[in-house]
Amino acid sequence: MQAADLFRRGVIPAEIARQLGVSHQIVSEWRKAWHQGGRAALRSAGRVGPHPKLTQAQLTRVAKALAKGAEANGYATDVWTLPRVAEVIQRVTGVSYHTGHVWYILRDKLGWSWQRPARRAVERDAEAIERWVNQRWPQLKKGSSGIAVGPFTELVGRVAADTGRQG
Repeated sequence: MQAADLFRRGVIPAEIARQLGVSHQIVSEWRKAWHQGGRAALRSAGRVGPHPKLTQAQLTRVAKALAKGAEANGYATDVWTLPRVAEVIQRVTGVSYHTGHVWYILRDKLGWSWQRPARRAVERDAEAIERWVNQRWPQLKKGSSGIAVGPFTELVGRVAADTGRQG
């Protein structure tokens, strides 16, 4: 109804488009409708596009199922993938979605964000890693001469020997 007030006040279409954040073409269509039928002609025709497949209650049930984790929903690992989420939505609500649309439901409707799990070996030994970092790494950082060394120390030594310079 802002457009009708602006039309009545004689505001130019370009300024109306700027103020309302629409294109000039839309303002022209609105102005034509306003001239033909007044304010009533500018009333919204209702929602544009299809209605959502899932109700808020169904989204809540889906969120609760997902919050339990993937393993609790019968998957071998506790990582959610879009196909897995699509299966849970289908199982919980009876509504099927293409996996490409599942991301929009997760992000826009449920407030989830994309996470990449940390890659860690199953056989990872935290004690052995700590021992290596605290004992072996300091030895490797200092060579027998007490000079800090790195992965290219051997190469530098060879180049120095070939050129007759000290490394």
